[in-house]
Amino acid sequence: MSIDWDWGIFFQEAPFGNTTYLGWLISGFQVTIALSLCAWIIAFFVGSLFGILRTVPNRWLSSLGTVYVELFRNVPLIVQFFTWYLVIPELLPQSIGDWFKMDLAPNVQFFVSSALCLGLFTAARMCEQVRAAINSLPRGQKAAGLALGLTLPQTYRYVLLPNAYRVIIPPMTSEMLNLVKNSAIASTIGLIDMAAQANKLLDYSAKAYESFTAITLAYVFINVIIMVIMNWLEKRVRLPGTTGGQ
Repeated sequence: MSIDWDWGIFFQEAPFGNTTYLGWLISGFQVTIALSLCAWIIAFFVGSLFGILRTVPNRWLSSLGTVYVELFRNVPLIVQFFTWYLVIPELLPQSIGDWFKMDLAPNVQFFVSSALCLGLFTAARMCEQVRAAINSLPRGQKAAGLALGLTLPQTYRYVLLPNAYRVIIPPMTSEMLNLVKNSAIASTIGLIDMAAQANKLLDYSAKAYESFTAITLAYVFINVIIMVIMNWLEKRVRLPGTTGGQ
């Protein structure tokens, strides 16, 4: 089957927005990048917090981390997107809920809901990686830190976490790639990201092959950049004498 490619469609004027079809895709590309960055910041800090809680010698704190992981990891992501956008605002105090629903622009509502949902979902996976990395370290590291007079929080901060983060760079890279791909689900609640812009381009131009080839290449480009940066970071922070070190 021959395909009549028409790449010039991207330089044609879009029916609205005072831009071209390429401008639509670039706008969606920017939204996807911004969403992925915000969600990753949330995932890193929240995941690190609960990952630490799952390793502390306190049953209640450890159980709290377990509940968080099981809750977010076992509910389909698309359900969580609609929950954060439609349900959570109704559960907030009325003044906050009304401010979110009435005072914020729709695009801001979509973005905030998507960033929180995607960040907290990814944090549950990040939590398990941090927990596994801490537990994989020799027990003598924690004992040595405490023996030197460090408190438990100081031992985590100065001894355990610096080594744990070095261990989880490869799996953390995979989670970053997954996060970028999962961000496409945000289009289901109305966020105008790359996936939504490609669908809009298809609706107005009927160029399915060009539309989805373009965003496929855009997602590949983003993920290749992430892999290059993370591979560089892994080599940069690798400790001599450890696995893969010199």
